[in-house]
Amino acid sequence: MADAEASLRRDYPTIERTQAMEARMNNPASTLRSVPVRTIAYWALTLIIGWEMVAGSMWDLLQIEYVRSIFDHLSYPHYLLLILGAWKLPCAIVLLVSGFARLKEWAYAGAFFNYSGAAASHLLSGDGPARWAGPLVFALITLGSWALRPSDRRLPDLVVPTPRRATAWVVPLVLIAAFLVVSLLTLPKGGAQ
Repeated sequence: MADAEASLRRDYPTIERTQAMEARMNNPASTLRSVPVRTIAYWALTLIIGWEMVAGSMWDLLQIEYVRSIFDHLSYPHYLLLILGAWKLPCAIVLLVSGFARLKEWAYAGAFFNYSGAAASHLLSGDGPARWAGPLVFALITLGSWALRPSDRRLPDLVVPTPRRATAWVVPLVLIAAFLVVSLLTLPKGGAQ
């Protein structure tokens, strides 16, 4: 029997249990403490945004009275609900599944534009904080989720930063200024036909 046990130990080495291992096995709460706070915060923020995107998608696609009344108040056409609703569901899916790093960047940008645009719409239409604070908080939660995402959910840093020459900035800025001048000089007269 001793020979069989020695043979098993040789073929299948066991891990000697330490006091720390015994303590962790007897106290499951200690395992939770080993999960980094950053990971918990990331998933909490991401789940909030994912849930809101799914709910918003359904509300927009079904054009429930609540969102129709908001769009009426902001003077937005109801068909815009279908466009926004159709993109919110894929946004939630991409944010929650693993992989698709580039699509995640787009999804984060779309979510941020959605929430910041809603906050700006309410603010510019003269609504009080009760109307624009909610979308603003969701925009900040989106930024938090984006900033806390783990490295496997980020695009790899493939480009080594190089010093920029002044012309790399000046030429595009002059070009944009020229486009602005031309667009102001060529404003259409009257309404659309």
